[in-house]
Amino acid sequence: MTSKPEINTLGELKASGYTVKSIKNELRDNLKKKILNKENVFEGIFGYENTVIPQLEQAILSKHNINLLGLRGQAKTRLARMMTKLLDEWIPFVAGSEINDDPLNPISRFAKELIKSEGDNTPIEWLHRDERFFEKLATPDVTVADLIGDVDPIKAANLKLSYADDRVIHFGMIPRANRSIFVINELPDLQARIQVSLFNILQEGDVQIRGFKVRMPLDIQFVFTANPEDYTNRGSIVTPLKDRIGSQILTHYPENIQTAKEITKYESSLDDRQNETVYVPELAKDLLEQINFEARESEYVDAKSGVSARMSITAFENLLSTAERRALITGDEKTSVRLSDFVGIIPAITGKVELVYEGEQEGAEAIAELLIDNAVRTLFGVLFPKIEKLQKKDAATPYDSIIEWFLDDKGFLEITDNSSDENFTKQLNLITPLDDLINEFRPETDEKDHLFLKEFILWGLAVSKKLNKERFRTGVFFS
Repeated sequence: MTSKPEINTLGELKASGYTVKSIKNELRDNLKKKILNKENVFEGIFGYENTVIPQLEQAILSKHNINLLGLRGQAKTRLARMMTKLLDEWIPFVAGSEINDDPLNPISRFAKELIKSEGDNTPIEWLHRDERFFEKLATPDVTVADLIGDVDPIKAANLKLSYADDRVIHFGMIPRANRSIFVINELPDLQARIQVSLFNILQEGDVQIRGFKVRMPLDIQFVFTANPEDYTNRGSIVTPLKDRIGSQILTHYPENIQTAKEITKYESSLDDRQNETVYVPELAKDLLEQINFEARESEYVDAKSGVSARMSITAFENLLSTAERRALITGDEKTSVRLSDFVGIIPAITGKVELVYEGEQEGAEAIAELLIDNAVRTLFGVLFPKIEKLQKKDAATPYDSIIEWFLDDKGFLEITDNSSDENFTKQLNLITPLDDLINEFRPETDEKDHLFLKEFILWGLAVSKKLNKERFRTGVFFS
């Protein structure tokens, strides 16, 4: 942050050559500079490089108010917050103004009268761009007074003014956000009559408060967010308001696992456990993201509600915590994530997915376990030869030696949730055919990832009905 300009009066501001600029022109001019300099304005937003971000930049260049339309967890509010980077770092305003009056273009009665009486000695203050972001969640109880303003009887009494005097008005959130970015989240949840009160602000700049028609050309960049589900379930954007919003931009979920991994990695970059205590195999990260993709396609999950990217982030945090807790119990200083640790992410899944009726009947925990199994099945088919549902009885498969180990040797393998790394390694290394399979089909696998891949093969064979897998209270049992 650069230091605040050392200009304290209107006269000094005029002498500095400062020129009046609307917020939309600020955004436009600064975006043009960043595009020319090949700077990334929306850092940390992945998967939108060729879809949402170009449309958003076009809307800013067009000086439009914007509606971001998409399901939950698609970074709509984050995009809006990041637009503050496109504002000038400092702007001047008349000291004491409730609505950030521009000293060279005042709009409130207070600022006009102060400048008239003080002239070039009018005191000014400076507003940083981080303070020029306002956000309101649209709920049914939001009133016109909250957004626009109301008559303040206490102000009227203190100033000894009648209610006919416009100085008794107490401004709401929108006038106070003058020269700022104002975000209304979940716009369809706002009652129709409240949406109507926004018409004139967006178009003509009139503010009507309790019968006062106050001509106040507010300078605001509006950003609205909405969920398509709300259009049918809870409300809608009234047509005249929608007509006044310049650009409607559709957001979306990540289109592939690699993009989803980038999002989770960026969001969890502050978690030092990855470096200090818990190693996470790359396949575990792939599997975690695949669970999200399986949930979005599942017949048991409500597709209209969507599956937020926050599910992967919280699931990843739970996965680290599960491994960390195990290490604390066993006394291992460092550990690696196991596939059996994925039982720890079930609370993150059940708290993030909305189930349809059939899913509710099955139970949230059962659906979470099903999603994990489906993700294993999908990735197993990518990494190893496909297991055909119908095949000749005596036909040889790459998995025969593993299955024979279970038939001819001990007959079962038990992996407890809190077994030490030493015991876990010893148990998996007993199944020597697993090494042969990895060497044949995944020879490039990092040595640190071998144990996870071995466990993954057993899960893959289990979900393909080649082995039995049973979950018991303290672990997993293969037979």
